[in-house]
Amino acid sequence: MVPVVETITNGITAVTKCYQNAISFSSLDRRQIAASFTGGEITSNAGFLLLREIIQKTGLAKKASVCLNDNRRQASVQHQTETLLTQRLMAICAGYEDLNDHDRLKLDKALQVGCNQTDTLASSPTLCRLERQQNRSTMILLHKLLLDQFFESYSKPPKSLVLDFDATDIPVHGEQEQRFFHGYYNHYCFLPLYVFCGRHLLVSYLRHSRQDAAKHAWAILSLLVKAIRRRWPHVRIIFRGDSGFCRHRMLDWCDRHNVRYIVGIARNSKLEEKIEGPMGLLESICKPAGLKDCLFREFQYQAGSWKRSRHVIAKVEYIGKRNPRFVVTNLKGDAERLYRRRYCARGEMENRIKDQQLDLFADRTSSHHWWPNQWRLLLSGLAWVVMEKLRESVKNTELEHARVMTLRERLIRIASVVISNTRRIHFLLPESCPDQTLFRTAAAKLKPG
Repeated sequence: MVPVVETITNGITAVTKCYQNAISFSSLDRRQIAASFTGGEITSNAGFLLLREIIQKTGLAKKASVCLNDNRRQASVQHQTETLLTQRLMAICAGYEDLNDHDRLKLDKALQVGCNQTDTLASSPTLCRLERQQNRSTMILLHKLLLDQFFESYSKPPKSLVLDFDATDIPVHGEQEQRFFHGYYNHYCFLPLYVFCGRHLLVSYLRHSRQDAAKHAWAILSLLVKAIRRRWPHVRIIFRGDSGFCRHRMLDWCDRHNVRYIVGIARNSKLEEKIEGPMGLLESICKPAGLKDCLFREFQYQAGSWKRSRHVIAKVEYIGKRNPRFVVTNLKGDAERLYRRRYCARGEMENRIKDQQLDLFADRTSSHHWWPNQWRLLLSGLAWVVMEKLRESVKNTELEHARVMTLRERLIRIASVVISNTRRIHFLLPESCPDQTLFRTAAAKLKPG
């Protein structure tokens, strides 16, 4: 590295600048190409400004910090719990998944402003110590906070709510507490339970994998229904899930408590007997012509463990082979419409789980201890709430249905020069930014007043 001398002509005056320790590159035409670390304060995360407005407007970090267990001697604390939580939330939203990332991020001016600080933020050891202090009571309080956020999102009581239940695997690669090998997934994993209502996350519950996928789902459904009806006594509640949640006690409980349900049921020989006629007819038509088609049938069915018969909808499908599907429901209506409009809509919940695990790092359960891993799962859930508010700020635009990754790349990961003095902190965003209009729209909707 050698000094690079640059002469700038301004009218009659010529100004010569010398950049010490500049890095030289091959020239372009007759012009020198050089780089030097003399640009001043620059950030690649100007979108932290938008996240700051969301967190302040919702009070999310302040409310969540009250739920956290913090055993530090408060007289000696340099970084408040709310600041630590805000720092962690914003980093996850921006795509920084590891605690080690904060050893660099603590100097990022945009993140400091986002956390309402003007000095260096907490390092990874401080954040790790807070993480390891969390316990069962913290997780209960944070779930209550998620439910409160859900209630506050409605300006008036809804007429109907659909509670989507699903379990998924989180592979583990170390010696974490409560890790077990799962035969279906063919690896060591955890088996968390998620509950969504539309785009609202209600439950993010870490479980070990040596159990039924529906374990504790009945208790959680009961708690959610009771909490919702305390708030909205007349709301219609629909429980929806795949065949892993078709348990007779859950269905009996729904019948007794006026909860509607539409749940998958695993196929068996008795169910297949019920549709043998239409399935054989469909196969005889489609197989010779190489076609694929389906039709719908409905009938009453009683499994051996059921106290009474229930209404079952069958999707009789041929796709080169027999591919029947069955759901059990107490909803009334056309069979095809119930299957396609009601049951198949649960696929949207699976997309939400993908956002949680792929884009908000809910699968980073790499701590040896159990409760820090449950904490990370819920931290991802809180980050989801923040990103949903960001999505709402660009409603009726091309990003209205964007994934978390798209929102991050277009509204958060924006480069900016930062100029700060005693009177203001000014972020100079690039004139060539292609998403200026979207950024201005979000900022206008999020700013106070």
